[in-house]
Amino acid sequence: MTVLSPTQPSQGLGEPPRRSSRRVGFSQRLGRWDVKLSPYLYISPFFILFAITGLFPLIYTAFVSVHEWNLLGGQGDFVGLQNFTDVLAQPTFWKSLRNTFSIFLLSSVPQVICAIIIAALLDQNLRAATFWRMGVLLPYVVAPIAVSLIFGRLFADQYGLINGVLGTFGIDPIRWHADTLASHVAIASMVNFRWTGYNALIFLAAMQAVPRELYEAAIIDGAGRFRQFFSVTVPQIRATIIFVIITSTIGGLQIFDEVRAFDAQGLGGADRQWMTTVLYLYDVAWGNQKNFGRAAAIAWILFIVILLIGLVNFAITRSISTSGPSKKVPRGVQRARRKAAAAAVRAQNASGRPSGAPARSTSAPTGAPNERKKR
Repeated sequence: MTVLSPTQPSQGLGEPPRRSSRRVGFSQRLGRWDVKLSPYLYISPFFILFAITGLFPLIYTAFVSVHEWNLLGGQGDFVGLQNFTDVLAQPTFWKSLRNTFSIFLLSSVPQVICAIIIAALLDQNLRAATFWRMGVLLPYVVAPIAVSLIFGRLFADQYGLINGVLGTFGIDPIRWHADTLASHVAIASMVNFRWTGYNALIFLAAMQAVPRELYEAAIIDGAGRFRQFFSVTVPQIRATIIFVIITSTIGGLQIFDEVRAFDAQGLGGADRQWMTTVLYLYDVAWGNQKNFGRAAAIAWILFIVILLIGLVNFAITRSISTSGPSKKVPRGVQRARRKAAAAAVRAQNASGRPSGAPARSTSAPTGAPNERKKR
């Protein structure tokens, strides 16, 4: 019985053999999709939460800022940039912006300096180090309203503890709730009390990551504690210092709780002498005006101000990071490296030839003396 094979299509001379197209199964497609989409699925929760809690409120605030929007009446007509021009034309807004920058400078600069000093002290060999490290974090755990109420009583004009202590030294009482600069100092002290310990722990974590051989090399060079701090510690934690400065800037320009609870009215003083921009936003939205459109415009103006300051900080950070540390290695580090290399050579000589090293022949090659005699 003859078996007939299926006829193959005619193929020209010199042409490569034709292959039938292979069909990809669903499981193979699923595996390819898994390889391509899995990384995006792993990082998607962050972007989803950011879109819900960060991006959407920002966009919605921009939508509200270009409309006439009232707390009771709701959305009104489209007004464009009229809310922004109305806010910029009010003197109270500029006073609140000035107060915000004043309190920010009085709080952030001493805060960073004190945090570095406290972190340097906690980095030493102290007894009960865990107790002291937890102790500096306790003010951060206390509620901001409680801190504001306590400091509001401490800085009371008539019966405050601070004025009582000053009176024992013959100093006249300070009007903490009437004078502009005095009120800014009092509010800045609240901010420093709450955030200094938190930043100190961040600096402490960075200091503990500094290689200890750098301090040993500095000690070999005869550097003292202060010299080690400014020549070794500060350059090594420079990135952490920049991070703390940026976060302190963002938080310092959004001060609200301390200012709100500094007095019973919570409106920034009788003359608005310590009203910040966020407190002014709160007053416009839920105060007498109840104007959500202008409040949204204030929020966007503050966002632009923080963004500009962040860009300045980024430019400074980039210039510092591109300059980088000096390429010149200190003499102490060079000396320590030479000692380490010499110790390694002595250890190898004491233990014999290291494994994997080619054997060196100490005898002369065969026939070499005869050749030298012939010559």
